[in-house]
Amino acid sequence: MVTFFIINAAPGGPIEQKIQKIREGGKNANISREVLDALSKQYGFDKPVHERYWIWLKNISRMDFGDSFTYQEPVIDVITSKFPVSLSFGIASLILTYLVCIPLGVQKAIKAGGAFDQISGLILYFLYSIPPLVLGIFLIVWFAGGSYWDWFPIGGIKADDYDSLTTMGKIWDRCYHFVLPLTCYMIGNFTELSMLVRNSMLDVIKSDYIRTARAKGLSDRLVYYKHALRNAMIPVATGLGGFLRVFLAGSLIIETIFNLDGIGLLSYSSVLSRDYNVIMGITFISAMLLLVGNILSDIIYVMVDPRIDFK
Repeated sequence: MVTFFIINAAPGGPIEQKIQKIREGGKNANISREVLDALSKQYGFDKPVHERYWIWLKNISRMDFGDSFTYQEPVIDVITSKFPVSLSFGIASLILTYLVCIPLGVQKAIKAGGAFDQISGLILYFLYSIPPLVLGIFLIVWFAGGSYWDWFPIGGIKADDYDSLTTMGKIWDRCYHFVLPLTCYMIGNFTELSMLVRNSMLDVIKSDYIRTARAKGLSDRLVYYKHALRNAMIPVATGLGGFLRVFLAGSLIIETIFNLDGIGLLSYSSVLSRDYNVIMGITFISAMLLLVGNILSDIIYVMVDPRIDFK
């Protein structure tokens, strides 16, 4: 509701933009009242804002988000057309982050205070301090033919001759194009998850039942990876419900730098063009995914730790 009223109160709406195009086209600068009324009715602005909001609520109850002012297509079609790009990077970054950060966090906990823990910690915090914008420019300048090596493409998600490639060639081409932008996608969550696993694992290692397992003569590998790891994963598992957000994991900065036509770029362009229906469609879907993800996090929490009971 807040988003709806804010964007409707912002200047430069679709009617103003339409009038500006008419005037730029060399037509009569004096727009008649009949034309203004017709435009208002066309875009649904012939009613007060609170009535438009109730109409919008009734429409989304039928999953009808209206038509995009910019694309002249149903909003749901516009959003889903941008899904493949953002979804591909969202899923890939999620899987790779968990595959790397969990073993790394466990090793840091096992060797806490040692050289490996300290050096890897410095590297992680250094990477965490780099903004995605700076990292993206750095990668392009160094590895995409900017000034040094021309190892990777500068943007896009596939080559021009992608359709003529074999199946393995298409897979390799996608991976080849994913390297640089995927690095930027992962950099934000990499340090957080690694340190979360490390600290959680350290708390579990200090538990009495871990000391008891060691006293029984169990190997360190069995103690750490069978007895300690499951309980250490409880805080991490609660965040797994957020995987639904990868459906709208677009990043404006990354998609702009690497020329990726995804959800992030669509959101930004929709705000600039005051495409209200697209903005509200993305807001609604994002909110629903967040709510469902939170419910799944609670369910996963109970599955991982049977001691938890929500009754």
